[in-house]
Amino acid sequence: MRLVSLLPSATEIVYALGLGDDLVGVTFECDEPPAARSSKTVVVGGRDTSGMTPAEIDDYVRTQMAAGGDLYTLHADALAGLAPDLILTQDLCRVCALPSGHVGEALDHLGCKAEVLSLDPYSLADVLASFVEVSAATGVPDRGRELVAALESRLAAVAAAVAGRPRPRVAIVEWVDPPFTGGHWVPDLITAAGGEAVAARPGKRSVRVSWAELAAARPEIVLVTPCGYHLDGAVRQAEALPDFPDAQVWAIDGDGLVVRPGPRLIDGVEAIAAILHPDVVPAARPGTVARVR
Repeated sequence: MRLVSLLPSATEIVYALGLGDDLVGVTFECDEPPAARSSKTVVVGGRDTSGMTPAEIDDYVRTQMAAGGDLYTLHADALAGLAPDLILTQDLCRVCALPSGHVGEALDHLGCKAEVLSLDPYSLADVLASFVEVSAATGVPDRGRELVAALESRLAAVAAAVAGRPRPRVAIVEWVDPPFTGGHWVPDLITAAGGEAVAARPGKRSVRVSWAELAAARPEIVLVTPCGYHLDGAVRQAEALPDFPDAQVWAIDGDGLVVRPGPRLIDGVEAIAAILHPDVVPAARPGTVARVR
C-alpha cells in the first residue's frame, strides 16, 4: 500500500507501525524520524516561520484565516504522481495541517481515487484509538493493537508510581504571545502524569487566555509547550513569561512530546511525571525538558 501523510503526527504513527517503507509522501514539517522528510516526496509546503516571533506568527495566522487563505500549499501534481492508495490527514485544526475537505477536492480535480482517512482526536484515548484506526486502514490491525498495548503499559507504570501522591496544580501554556491554554488531549497528559490541569480545556479546543487568568488558577507548576517549537524555542518563550511567584516554570519540547497526537505523547507523560514527581519517576531524557525558574 502506498501511503501519504499530510500531518507530522500521522507520519510518526506510520513509522511506529513499521510502515515507513510504504510511505511515499509527507509534509515539510514531518521531521520525526528525520529520514521522513529527506527520503520522501514533500507534497505539502508552507511558510517558513522560523525567523518570526510568536506574536508575528499569530498575526500571520489570523490574517490568513480571516481572509479565507490557506496556511499550507498542497502540491497536487506531485501528490497525483505518487498514486497513493491512502492519504492520512485531519480536520481538527486549520493551523496544524490541511483540512481533509481540501484534499478531497484536489483528488476529485485530479481524478485520483485514493482513500482519505481523517485523524481528529480530542483526548488521549482518542489518540491511542487513532493508531488502531490507521493500522486497520493499512491492513495490519494487529500492529496497532500491539502498539497501543505497549503504550498503555507505560501509562500504567506511571500511574502506579504516582498513585496516592498529592497532585500539583499545573497550568499549560501552548502559546505565549498571545497566551493560549492547553486543550484537546494535553490536559489528559497532566492527569496521566499525576497532576491537576488548571485553566485548561480537556477535550476542547485551546483558547486564548490572559496571564491574569492563568495566575488566578494558582498553579504550582507552569509548563510552556509551544506548538511548532522544540525545547530551545520553548525555553526562550518560557524566559519571557510574566512572574509566577508561587510556581516553577518549565519548558518542554512541545512538538516532540505534547502537541502532536502521536506515539511520543507517552514520552510526554513520562517527562511531565518526572517534573511533578521527581522522587518516584526517573528523570526525563536530556533535551526534552528544562526548568526555567
